[in-house]
Amino acid sequence: MNVLCVGDVVAEPGLRAVERLLGGLKKFYAIDFTVVNGENARGQGISSADAERLYLAGADVITLGNHALGCREVFGRLDDDPYLLRPANFTDRAPGKGFGVYDASKGRRVAVMNLMGRAFMDSNLDNPFFKADALIKACDTPFIIVDFHADATSEKGAFGRYVDGRVSAVFGTHTHVPTADARVLPNGTGFITDVGMCGAVESVIGHKPEASIARFVGEPFGGDRQAKGDASLMAVRFELDDRSGKCVAVERIEAK
Repeated sequence: MNVLCVGDVVAEPGLRAVERLLGGLKKFYAIDFTVVNGENARGQGISSADAERLYLAGADVITLGNHALGCREVFGRLDDDPYLLRPANFTDRAPGKGFGVYDASKGRRVAVMNLMGRAFMDSNLDNPFFKADALIKACDTPFIIVDFHADATSEKGAFGRYVDGRVSAVFGTHTHVPTADARVLPNGTGFITDVGMCGAVESVIGHKPEASIARFVGEPFGGDRQAKGDASLMAVRFELDDRSGKCVAVERIEAK
C-alpha cells in the first residue's frame, strides 16, 4: 500500500502547485491514500474554499496545525467535515477533531492522527505522546498515519521513536524545510522529521524574503508577506506492508 503525505501548503502558490502536480504524482507512484497538510493554505489558516480545492486536487484527508483556527469561517466545517483534521491534542473546546479512520483501496482502512508538538509552540496543548497512546488503542486497523506538527526537530525525533512499531508512519510538518532523514525506524515505522512545503520556490518558508529579513533585523514591513512565483510540491511516499501495516520503504519527493 502506498501512502503519500504532502507538506504544508502555503498560500496561493502552494495551492496551485498541488492542483497542478498532485494528480500526476498519485498516478506515477500508484498512490492508494493521500494526506495533505493545509494549515497555511490561506497564509495562516484554511478556508472552506481552500479545503475544497485540495480535495478536488486529490487529498483524501487534510491535516492542520498551529494555524488550524486562523480562519474563523472554517470553524463550522471543522465540526462537520470528517476529512478535515485539526491537532487532536487541542483543548476539547476547540471545534473539530484530530483523528479519523477512512476507507482506502482494496477494502483497507487507514487511520490518520493529527498531533502538535509543544516545544517552542506557545500553545495550551495536551501532551501529544500520551494523546497518541490513547488514539492508537482506539485503532482497529494496522494502517496508522501521523502528522506530527512541531517546531523542534528533537521533539519530532523523540515522538517517532516513541511510537515506533505502533504506527505505520510519522511525517513531520510545520518548519517547511525538508529534512534528509527519511527512513524506516527499527520497529517498522516510516519517519521523516519534516516533509517540507508546497509553496513559492523563491521564498523564506513561503514568505517574501524581504519580509522575513525585515523581521529579523527589526524593521517594519507593510503589505502582503506571501511570496509569489513558481512553486514546488514536497511530499513523502510511505510503502506499507499489506498485512502488518508496517513501513517497508520511504521516499522523499519534490516536484516542480
